[in-house]
Formats: sequence, C-alpha cells, structure tokens
Amino acid sequence: MRHSLGPLFRRATVGVLALAAVWTASSSPTAAPAAAPAPESDSIAFAERYRVLQHGGIARAANSSITCRTTEGSPCADVRAGREGVNGDFDMFYIDVDRDPNTYNASRGEVRLPTGSRVTYARLYWGGNLRVGEQKPPEDNGRVLIAEPGGEYKELIADTVVGHRVTDAADAFQASADVTRLVRESGPGLYTVAQVNVAMGKSPAGAWGGWTLVVVYENPSQPLRHLALWDGFVPLSGPSPEVRLRDLGFAAYAWGRAGLVAYDGDRGATGDSLTLTAGESGSAIAIGNGANPQEDVLNSTISEPGEDAARVPAYANTLGYDSDVFDLGRSLQHAGDQVTFRLRSQRDAAWAGVLFAAVDARR
Repeated sequence: MRHSLGPLFRRATVGVLALAAVWTASSSPTAAPAAAPAPESDSIAFAERYRVLQHGGIARAANSSITCRTTEGSPCADVRAGREGVNGDFDMFYIDVDRDPNTYNASRGEVRLPTGSRVTYARLYWGGNLRVGEQKPPEDNGRVLIAEPGGEYKELIADTVVGHRVTDAADAFQASADVTRLVRESGPGLYTVAQVNVAMGKSPAGAWGGWTLVVVYENPSQPLRHLALWDGFVPLSGPSPEVRLRDLGFAAYAWGRAGLVAYDGDRGATGDSLTLTAGESGSAIAIGNGANPQEDVLNSTISEPGEDAARVPAYANTLGYDSDVFDLGRSLQHAGDQVTFRLRSQRDAAWAGVLFAAVDARR
C-alpha cells in the first residue's frame, strides 16, 4: 500500500519512538529474558535481544508465507519474478510447499554456516497482517510449526509476541521464539516454517507476512566480532527511528554487515531508506545494494551479499515482506566505537521488526 500510516491509527497522534540500544563489549553472550505478550501500543521500541563478542558471525534464513494468486490475465507470475507490483493490487493466497493437507501455508529457507561453526543463539521471527479479505484470530499469532532439515514438524510457541497493531486497514503483529537448541543440534540446511497466522484475500492495504530465522554462530577461523540482535515492532512514520550501538571498538574500514526485517514495504514506492552514521558527529551514509536501492530499501526482497541462500519458493518480489542483509564496509571508513542506524518510510505504511549487526572488533 502507498498511503500514509498516520490517519489509519485509532489514536490521533502517532509518534515513532527513538530506538536506543546500548552495545557493550563482552566476552560472554547475553540473551534478554523472554518478555510477556505486550499490550496494544502505537509503538514497541527496539530492545537488545542478544549480544556477544566472539569469533564468528550471523546467518539468516527467511521466506514469505503468502503471495499473489495466479489467474488468467493477471501479472502475478511476472511480479513473482521481480517486476514491480504491490500486494494491495492482488488477490493474495498462501504459499504451501509441504504437501501436508494439515497445513495451509509453508515455505522453506536455508541456513548457511561455515564448516566448524557452533550455534550460540538462534531465534525465529514471524509476523504478518491479520486483516485482509478475511480476519484471522490473533490468539493464533504465537504458534507456528517448524521442521529442521530432513525432520518433521514441531509446534513452536512464541515466548514473545510484540505487536498487534490494529488500524482501519490492517491488523499487524510479530512474534518470536528461541530455537537455539533445535538449530544447534540440526545444523545448516533448509528449514520449513508453516502455519504463520496471516490473512489471505484482497484489500487496499494488502496481505503480507513471512518469517526470518537469525542464527549467531561461533567459528574459530573467523575474525573476532561484535554480534548483536535487537527486536521490537515500530510503525515507520514521522521522525526517523534509530538504533545506536555504543562501545563497539572497530578499526577504520572494518568489515561489517547488518540485517533488517520489515513488513509491508512496497516495491517502487520510494522514500524508504536505511542510513548509518559512524561516530558521534559523522555523516549519515545511505545503505543499499543491487537488490535494495538506497531510496527503496523496503521493496519486498529477501537478499544478502553474494549468492542468496536457497529458498522454496524463491520469489524475487515477496509482496510486502523484507528480510535483507547489507554490507557496511563503505560506511565504516573511520575507526570508532559507535554507529547509529536510522530507518524511515515516507510513503509506505510499514513496520520494522528486527535488526542485527556483525562488525569486526578492533584488537
């Protein structure tokens, strides 16, 4: 959709809260305790979920759970292949790749880990729009099925449900759960996630939804890095929300990557940007790549530097679901101990849900 988010909310004023997270250097990993389901709110600020200073990195698997329905004369096939198109223009229907009659949606994404890696933390995030042509019950938001590579479905109950943002045109949520033990024992490969609670149909707001699995790993052959994960559920409108990462200790031209999960970004609706400022007084540098133009980073893509990890299906336009990883090298030209990410969306009614970062530590 391409309308402003402000008039949709029940409250007269929508203020996007500043998102502040402190990243302190630590040799011991820390994970935030599971939070109780949050009450309805205009904005749930990002908070640090996990951090560690170790040799290793962060991997990510993701996929969408719903796509356009192919009908005679519909451009759906071309849009799936990468052509511009927005979810509000289509009758949307579930992706279902598992041939299991007991599931109504299912999709797969690959976790890639370097040889010799040990998983130290893993978290699955899922979310979507409950109100389209149908209204899905919100009590099912905190429950999905997950299957490890070659395994059978296991029911997964969220330990955190952040969001249930009701507007005149959408009913948005994000939920998540710790899956460290499952991913540590199962290793790399294709993971399947099913029964994500998203609505199908057609409306001006459009249907959207998907899942992302974030995996922090330790590997002695890789550099010492700051690795951290934040989550929240923030409507993107008004002042630019920010996440500030302090006490990094990175050298000039340090290697770094950042990942972002966001909901309901439309391809071709410019005005979406993610910027990084290194230091307290540095200049903001727009982040982007071949899959994500700097003025349209929320463009319905699942992408990463280099060759993308496998997905089933691997639609180029995910129609409202973004899970992207960006190189930060150009933005870290000067040594420092603080970086600030700012995300804005001027035209889309969109939500941000997850941010993660990996940066080489200065020795």
